[in-house]
Amino acid sequence: MSYAPFDWIDDEARRRAEAGLVRTLRPRPAETELLDLASNDYLGLSRNPEVTAAAAEAARTWGAGATGSRLVTGSTALHAELERELADFCGFEAALVFSSGYAANLAALTALTGHDSLIVSDAGNHASIVDGCRLSRAATAVVPHADPEAVRKALHTHGGRALAVTDSVFSVDGDAAPLAGLAGACRDAGAALLVDDAHGLGVLGEGGRGALAAAGLAGEEGIVATLTLSKSLGSQGGAVLGPARVISHLVNTARTFIFDTGLAPAAAGAALGALRLLRRDPGLAARAGAVAVELHGRLTAAGLTAVRPDAAVVSVRAPSAESAVRWAADCRTAGLAVGCFRPPSVPDGISRLRLTARADLTQGQIGSAVGTLVATAPLPVG
Repeated sequence: MSYAPFDWIDDEARRRAEAGLVRTLRPRPAETELLDLASNDYLGLSRNPEVTAAAAEAARTWGAGATGSRLVTGSTALHAELERELADFCGFEAALVFSSGYAANLAALTALTGHDSLIVSDAGNHASIVDGCRLSRAATAVVPHADPEAVRKALHTHGGRALAVTDSVFSVDGDAAPLAGLAGACRDAGAALLVDDAHGLGVLGEGGRGALAAAGLAGEEGIVATLTLSKSLGSQGGAVLGPARVISHLVNTARTFIFDTGLAPAAAGAALGALRLLRRDPGLAARAGAVAVELHGRLTAAGLTAVRPDAAVVSVRAPSAESAVRWAADCRTAGLAVGCFRPPSVPDGISRLRLTARADLTQGQIGSAVGTLVATAPLPVG
């Protein structure tokens, strides 16, 4: 009798194909003529000569890899320097760098809660937050999107340790969380607030200091932030920012810190170079936001349905998953790369094209992108 333990995978693949939900890898070349509105390179720094030079210098100085976990050989003076400057820039007491933003969210959620805790999570939160909630062993209440009152009610159902968690800017529609209201609900309940500022750093706040700085909440005792180094800073990695005692606790208890190899020196060097560039040119943040607003205005004026952006993400609705895939493919054929979000990546089941409003886009490129999107739209415009 034949033994075929993975035959079930063929059934799953067939169902995905029938639903138009097949995902494929598409390796990109080093150089391309495509206009990129698909990446998260909000400030256009991933290929900035100063940033790439910082990465190269870090690799030459510290080696190609971190060589071990942060608690063994994987911490360098460069990592410590990056942590100090991130904390100072964003307005927090301390910071801890991880190998990815995903790992940072898992660390914060699992180390700051436990089986006797309650986590209150926004229904639109990123997958890394969802997975962190699952791994935490805490009771988790998922509340309606961007609803501080729902968070308040959920927190008051629990008498012990509690934490509310939210994206600062949601990656699907680009809308911002009501941070002031959420912070108030947490203060009233004696709960902590964890904010994933992956899409806020470099775009929101004075000079790009992030959504919590913009809301006047950075550095508050009960607030912890996570972020990624792979979006506005054009590098790779993640970080947790908060009170020094929280960061010390993570060093001692967070499994994705203790047991993971440290961030590669080149990535740390690139992130530090980008952060210093942003300090010198704070107008980059405002430019990214202005491009997003212009893209939204021109697309909606042309008859497309787009969500007004609060940061640098512009979301354009598609009538179905299949049409979204076709629309994105038609854009690529016409020379424009855009993101395509479909179920299960979108919690509301509505498929979208996702556009990145980069600070380095020219007026000609903005006009070209809008023209391509309108010309390839799956439904008549107007």
